[in-house]
Amino acid sequence: MPDSVIKQGFILNKGTFHRKGKVYVELWVRTDEGAVRLVSPAQYPSCFVASDQVETLKQKATSLVNKLKLSDDGFTTLEQVAVTTIKSTAETAMHQLRQLAFAEGITLYEADIRLADRFLMERFIYGSVEFIQSARSNSSHKEAEPITIENAQVRPGQYRCTFSALSIDIECNEHEDLFSIALASKHVNEVILVRPPTTEIKSGKIDGRLPFNLTVVESEKALLETFFNHVEHIDPDVLLGWNVKQFDMAVIARRSNLHRLKFNIGRQQREATVRAWEDQTLVDVPGRCVIDGIEALKTMTYHFESFSLDHVSESLLGENKLIQSDNKLEAIKQLYHADPLALAQYNFKDTVLVNRIEEKTHFIDFLALRSALTGLDLSRPGGSVAAFLNVYLPKLHRKGYVAGVRPENGGLASPGGYVMRSQPGLYKDVLVLDFKSLYPSIIRTFKIDPYGLAEGLKDPTNAIAGFKGAVFSRTNHFLPDIIENLWLQRDEAKKQKDAPRSQAIKILMNSFYGVLGSGGCPFYDPRLASSITLRGHEIMQTTAQWIEELGYTVIYGDTDSTFVHVEGVNTLGDAKETGAKLAQIINRKWQEELSRRFAIDCHLEIEFESHFSTFFMPTIRGSSEGSKKRYAGVKTVVNQGQQVDTLIFKGLENVRSDWTAMAKTFQYELYQRVFSQMPVENYIQQTIQKIRSGMADSELIYRKRLRKPLASYTKTLPPHVKAAKQADEINAQQGSPLRYQSNTSIAYVITLQGPQTIEHTQAPLDYDHYIEKQIKPIADSLLPLIGLDFEHIVNDQLSLF
Repeated sequence: MPDSVIKQGFILNKGTFHRKGKVYVELWVRTDEGAVRLVSPAQYPSCFVASDQVETLKQKATSLVNKLKLSDDGFTTLEQVAVTTIKSTAETAMHQLRQLAFAEGITLYEADIRLADRFLMERFIYGSVEFIQSARSNSSHKEAEPITIENAQVRPGQYRCTFSALSIDIECNEHEDLFSIALASKHVNEVILVRPPTTEIKSGKIDGRLPFNLTVVESEKALLETFFNHVEHIDPDVLLGWNVKQFDMAVIARRSNLHRLKFNIGRQQREATVRAWEDQTLVDVPGRCVIDGIEALKTMTYHFESFSLDHVSESLLGENKLIQSDNKLEAIKQLYHADPLALAQYNFKDTVLVNRIEEKTHFIDFLALRSALTGLDLSRPGGSVAAFLNVYLPKLHRKGYVAGVRPENGGLASPGGYVMRSQPGLYKDVLVLDFKSLYPSIIRTFKIDPYGLAEGLKDPTNAIAGFKGAVFSRTNHFLPDIIENLWLQRDEAKKQKDAPRSQAIKILMNSFYGVLGSGGCPFYDPRLASSITLRGHEIMQTTAQWIEELGYTVIYGDTDSTFVHVEGVNTLGDAKETGAKLAQIINRKWQEELSRRFAIDCHLEIEFESHFSTFFMPTIRGSSEGSKKRYAGVKTVVNQGQQVDTLIFKGLENVRSDWTAMAKTFQYELYQRVFSQMPVENYIQQTIQKIRSGMADSELIYRKRLRKPLASYTKTLPPHVKAAKQADEINAQQGSPLRYQSNTSIAYVITLQGPQTIEHTQAPLDYDHYIEKQIKPIADSLLPLIGLDFEHIVNDQLSLF
């Protein structure tokens, strides 16, 4: 048997620890044989300081000098400032150095990069890792325990795997007294319940009627201990949940502390830590990763009116939570005491819904692919800047440069995407031509890149001109090549119909512009972002000009989309033929233009995206000027193999969360009738009658979320805040729990006495409000285009009475 073998795995969790005065990186890796713990050789936290500030730093940091090692390794900043490398033996020393430098006004470069991140990025390790395992590694370890490999030698790998996942959910009261914890996975389905004081209930499968096993315990402490034992026995790679970090994990951590229990849900019975930081809760579970469904779907760019589990599961699965009460907390407490079995079913159903949402969206696969592309932790939400640094920084270091520092004031705003003033109206045959990934293709075409900017400024005579004084090297750059590689990977993913991978790459490519224009990025430079957006403006305006020269009318343009009215112009064929031929013409023109002006290859590509048979572009409310980012139209889409005419809304009331169900229904029906050339007068009159008769009351509910604590609203009181304040005043008077103090959704109506929550409505609804503020604006935006007037239609109805 050989002394060692090469193994591969996927990083679940990483961190650092100190031992005998030295710092080490710890990687928890999922392999085919199970979890492995990799411990690096001793590492040295590092950063850089301008060489002309070294003496000042030594004078100010006399207490730290013995803990630091300074060396001249030939690095400079992108602004050509020479820097000196600083290394320390401990993270505490580096933390003290950062504090001292900040207090003394000394600039440190890359001082905020975590040691574990630097360890991996400098080895180009992203998600998958290859390592050497001795045949004698932990020969004495118990088979069920993960292997630990000391002094691990690691390099990039190509490992892919399926992770074992466990969905968890807790139920408790407003004082965080735990009632139950549910667990659901492919192999274990369990609800652990604290025995209610007034109800008899036994452990077991309950005669096989339930899809889970019920374990009844006698105390909250026993509940926690049982939960910890279950997690250790199930041994999942991933812990899932809905708001699992900020709520479930945070509550469990606090209750564990109350009972003086260690929160031991990590591998090797390691303790989990939960830390609140700004608006995030950071959860670290050694050997496992914690993935929150809300964070994952937002990272995947899903959009919902509400990210509540009930709303998302209804939207994606057509399923709902078992409790539909407006006051779920009271319902949960009542069930616990009166029908604990029903509470267990409710608790378990939530874990099942999270698992089914994951199966539907494949968000674990998506996060694993993102990790393989960027090195971001599986459990990390967002992270565009960190992803960019992981990919870009090690390449930059190998050219002798270090990253800059984030601007203190957040930086100057760069110009936004191009938005053309629209030509409002009701049209037939409107085409939409889209530039494929416009900003990434601009980066790729014009060689826009931080390193390329530094090199271009050194030799501007053979560089590509950008905007605001930027010039980019034709040969020395990283980002265009990174984009090209991702582009090719995405094309391959599309061919293989690998939707999660394609989506992960698309989001990553599109994030690069935002990163370069973000004050939170150490590569922030207005010349970089402006060279992307202003070039986008030029491309969009020139494209519109070329289309107009061909005899068509451009009625709107938005970032990367051009809307072309082609009705009655059939020079290039019918509408769809015209769209395809226009795309060919524009692509050829850009290739010729860029070759002539810049002597560069063109990677811009415009596509014929869609054809609206009927299209409506509204005006700005109360104005004759055309609106932006708002339109509706009918286009043919393929649904289950069938071509179906579908009404599409963009930015209008139908897709806004702050409009009532009645307004959305009215807008959809009204537009459908107008676009189909059907009469609308009777429909409008029937809608008004339905509202005034009270038959539509259930459709007149507004829903809006409190974005900050209720008490912090002092200067202005929006309607939902007024309703919430009044409701909690009534709750306080009745001795009921306060429901609306922070971060909650308010369901309210407008009454003759003002806004009131639906459970505390004490006055008749103000129907005139709904007609004037919800129905009339929708009608007024469209009716004049077909020669009708809302007031006239409503007055005709009133004259009948």
